[in-house]
Amino acid sequence: MAATLELLNAEQHAGLHLGDLPSSSPHFVQIVASEFVAAAAVCPIFLTKNAETGRFYAGALFGFEPGEDLTSNGQGEARLFTPLDLVRLGFFVTSDGAMAIDPQHPRFAVTSGAALFEDDGRPAPALRRVQHALAQLNAGVPETDAFIEAAVAARLVEPVDVDLSFDDGRTLRLAGLYTISLDALGELDDATAVDFFRRGYLQLIYAMAGSLKQVSRLAKLRNEKIAA
Repeated sequence: MAATLELLNAEQHAGLHLGDLPSSSPHFVQIVASEFVAAAAVCPIFLTKNAETGRFYAGALFGFEPGEDLTSNGQGEARLFTPLDLVRLGFFVTSDGAMAIDPQHPRFAVTSGAALFEDDGRPAPALRRVQHALAQLNAGVPETDAFIEAAVAARLVEPVDVDLSFDDGRTLRLAGLYTISLDALGELDDATAVDFFRRGYLQLIYAMAGSLKQVSRLAKLRNEKIAA
């Protein structure tokens, strides 16, 4: 466990409060399979490679540059979709399953946020939401890895280049992104197609494919911000 982490307990952290998520969120956030449908209604879903391991992971794209979130107005408006990986910011699970926090994380630098513990030491609603998110991630990461590995093995994963032009004259090209080829999906042999259906992978694939229309919506939102 990293030196900056502390095991969470009601006695030591009785007065700890949880602040809001930072206004400047990552523009690309890892998500798990159970989030695909909700994410696809708000933003595009892509695969990309972990820079350290070279393994694919799935993520939701909220903006086109670091720190840009085009899905939120940044004025306290409730997000239409909040990834589990953001809900759990500042919280971690140790190798033996214990819950830990990074006490230096900005979310804990507040006194008026939501309490983590009730007066009797039980987890308060804010902490229960984080516990639920961590449990979903703990189950969802291996499930999502299995889906991606199956898609790679079936040769369904293909790179996609996103080229964008904006009303202020800027152009952007997003590289290193991948999606699922529906053409390759249609060429699967019957046994693999049935296996994908039974494992729920077809739903994930169509959610990813459908989410690509959100790229143009995000670009429109960016142009509206430029105009404003």
